[in-house]
Amino acid sequence: MHETDADLTALQELLHRSYAAAGAHLRRVITPQRRVGAAELAERLTGVRLLAVATVTADGRPIVGPVDGIFYRGSFHFGSSPDSVRCRHIRARPQVSATHLPGEEFAVTVHGRATPIDVSDQPTAGFRQALLDVYVPRYGAAWEQFLDSSTTYARIDAERMYSFAMDEGGE
Repeated sequence: MHETDADLTALQELLHRSYAAAGAHLRRVITPQRRVGAAELAERLTGVRLLAVATVTADGRPIVGPVDGIFYRGSFHFGSSPDSVRCRHIRARPQVSATHLPGEEFAVTVHGRATPIDVSDQPTAGFRQALLDVYVPRYGAAWEQFLDSSTTYARIDAERMYSFAMDEGGE
């Protein structure tokens, strides 16, 4: 878990604002007992979490695809190839939606804007280290070279975020 107290406070406020603005149907599904608070959410999202990320084509069609998601400092981050359709869409239309849904008992959905980040910049050194901590043990030291030469990353700046747990472990 990489979140600071300030990150958790901001995340909790986002979760509260999102829930307050949700429609009646969503509030019937994500009951108060099923909501997951910021601290528990950050703990559950440690490591790589598969995300289904949706981008928008020029004519307004949604396109969804899987990516490795890394939850860092209260936001989802993901990578893709700089020449991917996903990155082309984000450069033109940064609005995205993403869902982490490992099973019917837990889900996190976020809607917002994808902001490209440069993992070689000093301000993102902590995120870069989080990536190395996850991927180097899996793929070896050469993965760092791959990171520097083949991947671009984005952070989802959330406008809304919803969390759900059936195990009643929410807030």
